[in-house]
Order: sequence, then structure tokens, then C-alpha cells
Amino acid sequence: MAQQPLAAPSPAPAALRRDGHSPEVVAALDEALRSAVRRGGLDPQREVGAVRSLAHRLVHEHDERSLTGAVAPVADPEGLVSELVARVAGFGPLQPYLDDPTVEELWINSPDRVFVARNGRHELTNLILTDAQVTELVERMLKTTGRRIDLSRPFVDAMLPQGHRLHVVLQGISRGFSAVNIRKFVVRAARLAELVELGSMTPEAAAFLEAAVRAGLNILVTGGTQTGKTTALNCLAAAIPGGERVITAEEVFEIRFNHPDTVSLQTRQEGLEGTGEIRLRDLVKEALRMRPSRLIVGEVRSEECLDLLIALNSGLPGMCTIHANSAREALTKMCTLPLLVGENISARFVVPTVAGSIDLVVHLTIDPRGNRRVAEIVGVPGRIEQDVIETEPIFERRGGALVRAIGMPPRPEQFERVGIDVRRLLGEAR
Repeated sequence: MAQQPLAAPSPAPAALRRDGHSPEVVAALDEALRSAVRRGGLDPQREVGAVRSLAHRLVHEHDERSLTGAVAPVADPEGLVSELVARVAGFGPLQPYLDDPTVEELWINSPDRVFVARNGRHELTNLILTDAQVTELVERMLKTTGRRIDLSRPFVDAMLPQGHRLHVVLQGISRGFSAVNIRKFVVRAARLAELVELGSMTPEAAAFLEAAVRAGLNILVTGGTQTGKTTALNCLAAAIPGGERVITAEEVFEIRFNHPDTVSLQTRQEGLEGTGEIRLRDLVKEALRMRPSRLIVGEVRSEECLDLLIALNSGLPGMCTIHANSAREALTKMCTLPLLVGENISARFVVPTVAGSIDLVVHLTIDPRGNRRVAEIVGVPGRIEQDVIETEPIFERRGGALVRAIGMPPRPEQFERVGIDVRRLLGEAR
């Protein structure tokens, strides 16, 4: 008896992902959503709501068709909608971390080493990307910012549509892989009173700082990385009286506070022709031509320190941040950075200018548990002893608590001008 030929084996069903979705279904819906976005002429990163509506419709239609057996069913429709939106309108596998309110920062050391920071502490995620995914994500992020990165300019600082700050170092400068860092714009405090609620400072210190802002003192906010300098600067700026005109200058837009008369300026990198660069120094100079009542510089890092000091020394109240390990080191750094301008600027000019321009230094720290605290508030009375700027401690930490120290702030006449008895205010703090 002749043997019957064996029937060809039926193809094995595609393996499902951990979330229960078929990779083929996800890929088909992803392509359908992209086609719908193109047909509708939508900007996916600026019209996320419209993209989500399209994704809902496509997943709903697919779910109904699955009842007839024509297509594989969907295990989690809402989860699939979120994934499709992240793929098309967001930043793919990074989007869940960007949407997570507990994540403060995210960085990619290599495609298989993606880290996040929560409450000031680092943790390695289980996310594994490919080189192509990282490259595509960086290109998609930069597409909305108007900034570029290439071999001639291997670094970029940019602001994403959600307000997050992006920094990329191209492979070649960064060994092995491009390094990507996203610092999320997480609003935990918008006013000094909210910093008190978070435990960053005492009500007495907050009342004094608010009075100092109203009086027009020049304030330097200092601390290490991730100590909350920008948040503190925003809270201080929120105390500026509404009748004043505020001009801000920064590398990328991070200063955000509610004020009726504010103009925000941002630097710009050079174009493909090597021209058109706008430096922070340029913004400080331009700000002085815009009739400001206050000048706020996001972060002082280089020669722009000289232009800021000249502006503050001319009677224009201002604030800025700087990286330093203490209030004393912050003043030393303010005396050093202007020397980068050239040999025609000497310490003989800079030191007394710093002493006469900075009134208060607010130093911030972060403890091992990720708690951000005001470590000290010092006054700068303007005196110099053997080329060292004298300071007076106004608030300091003792035994973990921020307490009143023995010093007094400079310029008491400016407090009197706005009707504040600073001696009584600090006496009550004591």
C-alpha cells in the first residue's frame, strides 16, 4: 500500500509579547496609525490628542474585527493605544518613563544601560534598546527643537515640547555610544511657601527670602547637580512684585514663574554655515536694552559672569544660579569666571565688583535619601579682607535644622524702602 505523503505542518502561531499582544498586530496598527497621521497632515508631537483619538479608533475597529476571528484579539486595548501613541507621537520605549511623575531624570549610557533617577537616587531599568532605536529617538527629539547635532558639533542642549531638557553627546566624543540625558521638568514647588511644605527650608527663612526679593537684593543660588537650584530660582522669582519688568536669559528655557511682565531669552547654536550663534553673553547685553526692572540668568558658567556683574553693579536687581559646593566657593567662582574674558580683566577689578554686586547667597544640598535642603543663607556686606570677600551667616544648618545665625543682610535701606523691618523679621526668626 502506497504511503500517503505527509501533510505540510501548519505555521506555528507567532509568539506573543509579555503584554499578550501579537508583534504582527502591533506592527500593523503602528503602520495604520502613521498612515492616518500622514493623511490628516498632523504634527504628531504637537497634536498628541488628535493622534490618540486616531489610535483609539484603530484599536477599537481591530477589536471588533477580532470577534469574527479575522484578526488576532487584543489583550489590553488601552495599553495598546498608549503604546501606539508613544511610538508615533512620543518617544517610543522611553515614553513610559517620561510620563511617570516619580521619574526626575533619564539617561542612556549605552543601548542596554538605561538609567532613571527617582527622589534623587539612580536605578538601572530593564529597558534594552538598539543602536538604531537610540539614533532614531535622538533625531525625533531634536526635530521639534530646531537644534542639531553632527560631527562638527557633537554636543547639543535642547528643550523638548513637554519642557524636559535634552542633552546629547555624540558617539566619538562619548566612547562607544552616544550619551543621552533627559532632565524632566517636574514642578514640585512654584513658590517659597511650597518649598517650606516640602521641608526644604523653614517658614522664617522663606519669609526672609521673600522680603529680600521684594527689597531688590541680588541673590545667588548655588549648589551641586540636582540640588534644586532652578526650582529655588523659580520660587524666588515668583516673589518679584507684579509691577516690575523681568527679563530672563538662559541656555534653554527652564525658568518658569507666573509674572505679568516677563520676556524670556534663550541662546542659539550656530547654523550650518558656522554663523548665527547667540551666546549667553549676548543675551545679557541685549536684556539691558529692554528696560528691565529685574534680570534673571539661568546659570552662570563662563564669561557671561562678567556681563552679569556689570549689570548688577549698575543698580539693576538680579538673580542667577551657579554650581558650587558652598556659599564661600560660589563667591570664589564668581570671582574666577570673569577672568576667562581675557588678560585685560584682573582680580583687582573683579573681587570688589563681586563684593559690591552680590547681596545674598542661598546654598542648596541633597542628602543621601534624595531630600533637597537649603544648607545656608549668607549675606555679603561688601567688605574685603586680603582679597577675600567677607560674609555673614544669616541662616545655617545645625543638627539637621535650618536655624537663624548671627549675621544680618546688607542694604537695610532697601528693606526700609519697601516697608520691611528686617531686624524685626530676623529677630522673630531667632
